[in-house]
Amino acid sequence: MTVRTAIEQATKSVLGAFSPGEDETDILDTLQAEHDEVQELLEKLTKSEDGREQKRLVAKIKQALVPHTKAEEQAVYDPVSALRGEKPKIDGAEGYTEHALASATLLQLDKLAANTPQFKAAAKVLKELIDHHVREEEKNIWDEVKENFSAEQREQMNRDFLAAKSLVKVF
Repeated sequence: MTVRTAIEQATKSVLGAFSPGEDETDILDTLQAEHDEVQELLEKLTKSEDGREQKRLVAKIKQALVPHTKAEEQAVYDPVSALRGEKPKIDGAEGYTEHALASATLLQLDKLAANTPQFKAAAKVLKELIDHHVREEEKNIWDEVKENFSAEQREQMNRDFLAAKSLVKVF
């Protein structure tokens, strides 16, 4: 979690204490915090020169990313894909595809020896994939969520996301 995200979450918690009912979180706020966390871990991974640290970071990325992607598909992509029109369906399908590619790359990193050219290449590819995916998702999918779902629906999406995330088993 970045310092900015931590401050935003703390501010929201404090304000929620003074405003009953304001403690519900919009799905997009939760996703932003988790995107920031994973991108920070990937940045550390691609810069690390220590094999032990690289393997530890891969484990942390898996613990953060796998439940996130599975729950996001269920709580966000499926409702967006159900919207009218071809664009939301394409955006949802693209998100599913990129999540599958990220999972495959994580599996590859698990099998590779750390601190090798192959490991570093796979880590770089994963970071680039996630960076690309986050940029597109935060534009395309999030625009669909903002335009088509009320604040209450986005809060319910967040509850659904957190519930689904708690059920995911990491490979």
